Amino acid sequence: MSDTVISVEGLAKRYLVGHQAARGEHYETLREAVTRGVRRFGRTALDMARGRQIIQGDTVEEFWALKDLSFEIKRGEVVGVIGRNGAGKSTLLKILSRITEPTRGKVSIRGRVASLLEVGTGFHPELTGRENIYLNGAILGMTRREIKAKFDEIVDFAEVEKFLDTPVKRYSSGMYVRLAFAVAAHLEPEILVVDEVLSVGDAEFQRKCLGKMKDVSAGQGRTVLFVSHNMPSVQQLCTSGLMLSHGTALYRGPIDGTIAQYMSSLDQTSRQELRSRKDREGDGRLRVVDVSFHDEKGNHVETAICGQPLRVRIHYESQYDGQEVPVDVAFNLRSNNGILLTCFANMQTGAERLAVHRRGYFECLWPKVNLRSGSYMSTLFVGVEEQTADWIQNAFQIPVEDGNFFGTGRLVTRDHGDLVMDQVWTGAPA
Repeated sequence: MSDTVISVEGLAKRYLVGHQAARGEHYETLREAVTRGVRRFGRTALDMARGRQIIQGDTVEEFWALKDLSFEIKRGEVVGVIGRNGAGKSTLLKILSRITEPTRGKVSIRGRVASLLEVGTGFHPELTGRENIYLNGAILGMTRREIKAKFDEIVDFAEVEKFLDTPVKRYSSGMYVRLAFAVAAHLEPEILVVDEVLSVGDAEFQRKCLGKMKDVSAGQGRTVLFVSHNMPSVQQLCTSGLMLSHGTALYRGPIDGTIAQYMSSLDQTSRQELRSRKDREGDGRLRVVDVSFHDEKGNHVETAICGQPLRVRIHYESQYDGQEVPVDVAFNLRSNNGILLTCFANMQTGAERLAVHRRGYFECLWPKVNLRSGSYMSTLFVGVEEQTADWIQNAFQIPVEDGNFFGTGRLVTRDHGDLVMDQVWTGAPA
């Protein structure tokens, strides 16, 4: 008997995306408006008659979320599905969970699948927590007696006993996810599918969920598919990985190799010229075009020196012309294995209003770089007047070289971690 529980062959998923034509300052005549309305109505009626997706907009574009994807997963495997935003991870899990139909290809699944893909999936908002536990168990094909045997364990894990007879539409997102995960993990599915939704819970609950998924896979021999951008969690939980990019599989193998491939792809992306990056979000009223590094005197430098000041300049172009407006500028730093180390943000310092010009830069002074030598990835965000103007994942890297941080000439060793902390030691009698 084969140990393969999930087999995917030539899987593809196509979506049709509608676009509204840009009209600028052109004013339509009545004839043009009527013609466009009739054309749109005719296309909608034809789509309805053929049972196809109804698209709103003047033009329609094909978007392939998955393209010719093939792989196998064995019983008891814990697979980390990783990739950048838009890689096709969530679409794949929805197809495996039978929420979405593929456009073409074949998917074979042996065993019951329990999914936790997004807050609200699988629960009826008008039913109470108690009723939804029984409903989900019935969907999984369990008898009422089997569900009752697991009921107390589910409630204890979710920590929602006081609200068990409250409609789940009144739950907070954290309560919702706690109960949803408890139901999915405890009602004995052969395959457990978990998306990024666990990030809604607090840190303690996330650790609890990771522990439960380990028990499900290692102790009970069930299969787990886990999607997350948190590489330490993926590395801790998963034994193998699948890396997706633009709907195709770039790598399938041991988890360490998968994470290495993913981090390498981020490194390549962060080296692209910011001005030409297309994988960004925001309304475009301000666009970041470059990031440069400077020493304390303003001289351009290529690398930061541990223990020395660094000026990070975020160069932009905007539609403003010298106005002082509410601006939120932030960038974070992650280690080469994806661990979030810190975040720099002007809002934290109280510098909430900045002058914005047609062309200019925002500058963040880091008085004393406290990272050991290495290269650190950064995602960049700029908000203007409480709207996202520009957001670029893995926008740039900050290379750091060893320096005389403590003034002793002794370098910080790798086994002491990435962060270097200022400290003063003294001795005193007891």
